[in-house]
Amino acid sequence: MKKQKIRVGSVLLLAFAMLSVGGRVQAQVKDTLTLNLDKALEIALSENPTIKVAQDEIALKKVTHKETWQNLLPEAGINGTWNHTITASEMKLSGNTFKMGQDGTNTVSGVLNISLPLFAPTVYRAMSMTKTDIELAVEKSRASKQDLVNQVTKAYYQLMLSQDSYEVLKKSYKVAEENFNVVDAKYRQGTVSEFDKISAEVQMRSIKPSVISAENAVTLSRLQLKVLMGITADVEVKIADSLGNYESALFANELEQPLENLEYNTTLKQFDLNRKMLEQNIKSLRTNFMPTLAMNYSYQYQSLYNNNWNIFHYNWSGSSSLVFSLSVPLYKASNFTKLKSNRIQIRQLNENRTDTERKLNMQVVSFRNSMAASSEQVASNRENVMQAQKAVQIAGKRYEVGKGTVLELNTSQVQLTEAELTYNQSIYDYLVAKADLDQVLGKDYVPAKK
Repeated sequence: MKKQKIRVGSVLLLAFAMLSVGGRVQAQVKDTLTLNLDKALEIALSENPTIKVAQDEIALKKVTHKETWQNLLPEAGINGTWNHTITASEMKLSGNTFKMGQDGTNTVSGVLNISLPLFAPTVYRAMSMTKTDIELAVEKSRASKQDLVNQVTKAYYQLMLSQDSYEVLKKSYKVAEENFNVVDAKYRQGTVSEFDKISAEVQMRSIKPSVISAENAVTLSRLQLKVLMGITADVEVKIADSLGNYESALFANELEQPLENLEYNTTLKQFDLNRKMLEQNIKSLRTNFMPTLAMNYSYQYQSLYNNNWNIFHYNWSGSSSLVFSLSVPLYKASNFTKLKSNRIQIRQLNENRTDTERKLNMQVVSFRNSMAASSEQVASNRENVMQAQKAVQIAGKRYEVGKGTVLELNTSQVQLTEAELTYNQSIYDYLVAKADLDQVLGKDYVPAKK
């Protein structure tokens, strides 16, 4: 009976362990994220902290704009005073002495003040500036999105390049290992020389470090993509994609060749908005030479010279007044200096914009030339891969029938590996140049239709 209980307990413990392991496996499967480029960009634009900061900056500028126009609203406040006169002051006039109050009395007053600006040109100009400031914040947010899209896109392509290179090198190592096994078997049978065996072994071992480096590159590329996407390290990321899938799109893009200009470039747009703000600031500074008009209403309720401390037995009286105040500036030297400084800043900004536009045009030409060169290389490298594959087959057949050497076989395999790596690299170079070109041209990311 006791043994039976022990068996039942063991079975339950085993079942619990299997459920736990199954739960962990399900959690691991659940945490594996399979990506394509659109999915990676979608996650990055929603999770990356940089985008969230840019959105908060827009909200902050809107609050500042609201705060500016609120300066045109009336302001109201209540002030109260309680004054106990110990000894009233005296005033002497023509030999007569007058008491300015009564000794040992209390004076209580409450004042309601309401003020309203009637003409405030500085506030009007500040409202225009804050509107432009909001536009500038929106443009900076757009720049942040474009920069993030560019970084995530290139990181995605880098991961594809790393994975494809790893697969090429792993395949090359596998072939070299198989060749070594064949040569080693022939060496044991005495049909090939020791030199052939050593050459095959050296070929196999020389590829191994490259395979390890490529595997590390895949890990680092995957980590970089996860950081840019703003996801945690415990989420496993996987992409079922390769550079070869983009070859057809590559040539389609080259055939389109749309007219390109810098109309939507975010850097130039920010220059234009900054210049607009400086021009508005000049108008705002000119308001320092303009008068301002304000209205103030005051109502006072007070009780004077009370000999006791009970405010409910005081005699109260009220008074009110309406005051219009006009302020006319006549001369302030710093106003002229600020205007001159602002005009210099506009000239500096115009020069910087011109220089930046020239550099951006140069970048457009450079990226376009890189894309054209890469597209030609892709076509050439694809043919090179096909020829290298044939060379490997021919070298293998020649070696099998004893007409070729192991050196020819190793050389053909090295050439095939280099051809495949170069083919992948040329596609990667094209895609990266196109991503940089899209950013310079200010193209916004448009999510793919689901």
